Amino acid sequence: MSDRHISEHFETLAIHAGNTADPLTGAVVPPIYQVSTYKQDGVGGLRGGYEYSRSANPTRTALEENLAALEGGRRGFAFASGLAAEDTRLRTLLSPGDHVVIPNDAYGGTFRLFAKVASRWGVEWSVADTSDPAAVRAAMTPRTKAVWVETPSNPLLGITDIAAVAQVAHSAGAKLVVDNTFATPYLQQPLSLGADVVVHSLTKYMGGHSDVVGGALIVADEGLGEEIGFHQNSMGAVAGPFDSWLVLRGTKTLAVRMDRHSENATKIADMLSRHPRVSSVLYPGLPEHPGHEVAAKQMRAFGGMISFRVKDGEEAAVAVCDRARIFTLGESLGGVESLIEHPGRMTHASAAGSPLEVPSDLVRLSVGIENADDLLEDLQQALGK
Repeated sequence: MSDRHISEHFETLAIHAGNTADPLTGAVVPPIYQVSTYKQDGVGGLRGGYEYSRSANPTRTALEENLAALEGGRRGFAFASGLAAEDTRLRTLLSPGDHVVIPNDAYGGTFRLFAKVASRWGVEWSVADTSDPAAVRAAMTPRTKAVWVETPSNPLLGITDIAAVAQVAHSAGAKLVVDNTFATPYLQQPLSLGADVVVHSLTKYMGGHSDVVGGALIVADEGLGEEIGFHQNSMGAVAGPFDSWLVLRGTKTLAVRMDRHSENATKIADMLSRHPRVSSVLYPGLPEHPGHEVAAKQMRAFGGMISFRVKDGEEAAVAVCDRARIFTLGESLGGVESLIEHPGRMTHASAAGSPLEVPSDLVRLSVGIENADDLLEDLQQALGK
């Protein structure tokens, strides 16, 4: 629909890639094609390549072109949710009997997908500290077909050297999949560092307004793109036209939002690191973070996600969440509004008792774009000044 190479600058691509003016009316925003089927120009004569909206829809096409351009990929695919994207990627790359390495710090839904769903399909998995390329290598087997990475990770904000782990994976004939949800393509572009597939929960920063659920896969290799496209059409968990339109609206302001998210988070991380009731702060922008140097090398800025541990334990951490006023107690992340949660009882409850279990005294923040002074004051009162 548009030339993704209209500019090399992210901010321009975010607004124009996939966003061709409507040829009928000149509307500068792509229409919402709320349609299931399309009139054909004779049997087999598809007008513009469209026949049925599970296979392709013009609004979804606009979003997919936009996503591919922002990640520097060849093909982008939009799904009904982040987990729908993950499931399609899993079935594209893996078969029963294959093995995958997953991180020891991952989104609880990702862990549940491998532990409770893929394992029943015959896919085996091992856990590794992906911040250590040697640990990834040690976890691989002759049947390893994929290495899965989140960086920054959810919820412990671990950092993985994408280029280094890509070398480890590729040397063994495996694909590297990177969940780029926390960083977004504005802060980090894994395909340029050697990743084979990038995964997003579009629900988060890409949509940016807590009003849509979606997922995405982006690839650099055209052949792999064809395989994913086949599975996307065959499995059918595609993004609807209105959801696609909402995410496409969100990506236009991604750059300015991520700048503000990162700016606010830096101020909050600094305050928390000096607070007497906080035992540790997990934020890659802090020089003492073990992944700080790698993050500084592969990220533009450090993002809006912070986790911290409360000195007085689990109940104190839960109390902090309950006392927050501007920070809304809720799951998810990446919206313009600030959120707070207790991962052990909320987003990562499914990992309890597993190698991915999170500390019970952990609090996770999704720092929004409100006034930073208001956010600092709210956290200080929630912690108890």
